[in-house]
Amino acid sequence: MDRTTPKLVTIFGGSGFVGNHLVQLLARQGYRIRVAVRRPDLAGEVRMFGGVGQIVPVQANLRNEDSIRRAVHGADIVINLVGVGQEAGKQSFRAVHLNGAAAVARAATAAGATALVHMSALGVDKAKEVSAYAASKLAGEQAVLDAFPGAVIMRPSLMFGQGDGFFNLMGTLARIAPAMPLIGGKTKFQPVFVGDVAEAFAKAAEGEVPTGRAYELGGPTIETHKALLQRILREAGRKRALIPLPKPLAKFTAAVLGILPVPALITGDQVELLGVDNVVSPEAIAESRTFEAFGITPKSMDEILPTYMWRFRRHGQFDRDGMSEDAGVNPSVTS
Repeated sequence: MDRTTPKLVTIFGGSGFVGNHLVQLLARQGYRIRVAVRRPDLAGEVRMFGGVGQIVPVQANLRNEDSIRRAVHGADIVINLVGVGQEAGKQSFRAVHLNGAAAVARAATAAGATALVHMSALGVDKAKEVSAYAASKLAGEQAVLDAFPGAVIMRPSLMFGQGDGFFNLMGTLARIAPAMPLIGGKTKFQPVFVGDVAEAFAKAAEGEVPTGRAYELGGPTIETHKALLQRILREAGRKRALIPLPKPLAKFTAAVLGILPVPALITGDQVELLGVDNVVSPEAIAESRTFEAFGITPKSMDEILPTYMWRFRRHGQFDRDGMSEDAGVNPSVTS
């Protein structure tokens, strides 16, 4: 990249989990960055990832096309990381994953951006019949490619890393709950390190891979949902029973929790997703639509999880050498 004329990147959702890693990476590479978020007043910390004036939070809402056009004006590269795991009011799956994604792609085309990288999710093509989330994500992929044929679609598996949503949540449950629910215990996942995903996004933005296709990003290890929970219990040094929860009961429980005036721990749609394997497909492997295309060797859970999951142990960092009262136990499964 010509350092005398730094390229401008607009990142929608750039203050989130993946966004924080990606913004830091692109800032180190010298890009000017607009972090497009609904509440820029709450995203000021991203400025610290770069030099003075290098990173600027701007207001944008994927349900407002005028704000999208302003955010991408003059941008060389556009990246869309926005997604919702649960619907809330006007933030529906269709509004964000389909209509919003299409609006970003149209705006990127109109602005003359040379690259568009779009965040989707692994397995949406397999789960589209049972999950509204997956169906909206898959429809969004096609809408993006229709509006910006040279876009790059990213489909990461379950992500881990400091501040992740799954391993930290399950670690918290392991610390406070006497038992943990097990839904879809045999479902396979291929967890991926967020730093590797961010690196792949950066390489795609720089034009290092073929465009107009979807890349499936999975880590080096495939484990069942049950095995992941057992791993979390080991990392947390906790002994907890895993209670298998049949899908009908899990969906009923999710519906009841959905009535409460707080974000639901799990939704009925997520229960359905837990029944569908979330691993890189043989087709993607055969067509080199994996980390291989980016020249990235993904990091393992064994390497990364211990760097932050120690905080769920009984004595925190002092248990990192296996001193917890519960350390070394094998979590049981109650039928």
